[in-house]
Amino acid sequence: MDEALHKKYIPMTETTYYTLLSVTEPRHGYAIMRYVDELTGGRIALGTGTLYTMVGRLVADGVIVVVPSESGKKEYRITALGRELLELETRRLREQLSDGQNVLYGGD
Repeated sequence: MDEALHKKYIPMTETTYYTLLSVTEPRHGYAIMRYVDELTGGRIALGTGTLYTMVGRLVADGVIVVVPSESGKKEYRITALGRELLELETRRLREQLSDGQNVLYGGD
């Protein structure tokens, strides 16, 4: 993976993380916003400006791609690079949570 992209995306913002989770299957913009809202129980509500600015950057960086859709709406799907970044961030978050739990609640 390109070191510059690694530095750009790790650590990842919550909005980027949840957007990438949402496009593990093809989704159009409104479906992404709904999915993130449902997944986070309303804790994260993506606005259209935030979403489309971020999606443009993710497409330009090759993290997601536009895929053809039967509905005629522009749909997005994660790429192999995007999946790799998402997995790296998930591991980082898991380690961070483990460290916090060990310090706060005991452990090695």
